[in-house]
Amino acid sequence: MRISPRHLGLIGLLLMMAGADVAMRVRAQSAPPRTPVIVELFTSEGCSSCPPADQILKQLIASPPVDGVTVIGLSEHVDYWDRLGWKDPFSDALFSRRQTDYAAHAPGGGGDNIYTPQMIVDGGDGFVGSDRAKALNAIRKAAAQPKRSITLAWSTTQPGKLDIDVPAGGERQSSTVFMATTEDGLSTRVTRGENSGHTLAHDGVVRRLVELGKTDGTGAYRATVPAPFDHIATRANARIVVFAQRPGGAITAVGMIR
Repeated sequence: MRISPRHLGLIGLLLMMAGADVAMRVRAQSAPPRTPVIVELFTSEGCSSCPPADQILKQLIASPPVDGVTVIGLSEHVDYWDRLGWKDPFSDALFSRRQTDYAAHAPGGGGDNIYTPQMIVDGGDGFVGSDRAKALNAIRKAAAQPKRSITLAWSTTQPGKLDIDVPAGGERQSSTVFMATTEDGLSTRVTRGENSGHTLAHDGVVRRLVELGKTDGTGAYRATVPAPFDHIATRANARIVVFAQRPGGAITAVGMIR
């Protein structure tokens, strides 16, 4: 069978495209996995010092400053500012209690360690959330620590539920497994309080935070749980983050799924 020059050119183009596709797949498969680092920001729309920290968190999520790292932002809006002129629509007493728990475990523990904006990286020590230099240093240190990867997958037998598999890690004490639902692309026009007249933008806002249970004596945990999307405005902007946290704060295992 004779093949015309035109057909030869087409065949050559298809072979080049197929080769490029294979090369891309090989590179994707050989790329090292990215290390997840959880950055929590305790913030409030009623606090005039918080918007700069909110913007730093947005930047860290969008463009992680450390090679090989994925920054998972958890913007947790506390409720103790709500009585001072502006009720934050994303605030929850649960986040205030979580911040209080961190303060109790911090060196010297107590009320002096509760403030906004406060940033905590992978459950470590807190610092002022608008201090970008401290944030970068804390992210680098956290990325160097060993951390297990949690497998998350949508259930094939139970629609709307998530299969969670926390691998064993040889731990001597159980950790608490949390599930957070976050949402990007949120904004509010503030009409009262310290930020009156400003429109504030947020990413990584925690809409739900649920304690799922405890890991076993090896650090493992498995469950199939409902996905909490009831507070989400736009599903495309939502993520589910599951993490295991030791008593005292250290986060030792992380998984995320859109």
